[in-house]
Amino acid sequence: MAVLPIVSYPDPRLAQAAAEVSDFDAGLERLAGDLLDTMRAAPGVGITAPHVGIARRVVVLELSAQDGVRVFVNPRLEWQSADRARHTEGSVSMPGATAEVERPASCRVSWRDLGGDPHEATFDGFLSVCLQHEIDQLDGVFWIDRLSRLKREMLVKRWTKERKRGGKG
Repeated sequence: MAVLPIVSYPDPRLAQAAAEVSDFDAGLERLAGDLLDTMRAAPGVGITAPHVGIARRVVVLELSAQDGVRVFVNPRLEWQSADRARHTEGSVSMPGATAEVERPASCRVSWRDLGGDPHEATFDGFLSVCLQHEIDQLDGVFWIDRLSRLKREMLVKRWTKERKRGGKG
């Protein structure tokens, strides 16, 4: 597998919706492996194919060693709870920048695995937040789009300034 170059914010590819995967083949397995290697090197807990400039609906998550690696192909939100939760979020495409984002506390997601088999499950807690965050990215919604305009502008300004100084960003 390989560590791929990560697309940096504000690259316009991060604002484009990703295409459905139709071929469940060795190329898809290779992409998932490359995404895992890239995410671990970043480091991060979640990554999508658009984060590496590939407009395909693939998500790889590894929230902890105990949970293991999870791959979601063509994930779709089927339901979101009315209950809300706040979590600190960030992105491999905007390293060093984080902010608290409010999202539904639970969600139900349908997806396919690497073999093309369909699945559906309800998630809550950090896994729910991560899935919603990554599915947003597949839909061309970057995580900072969930912030108020003022918070977003302040975060982008701070992150841009840090990058110019040679920081993490």
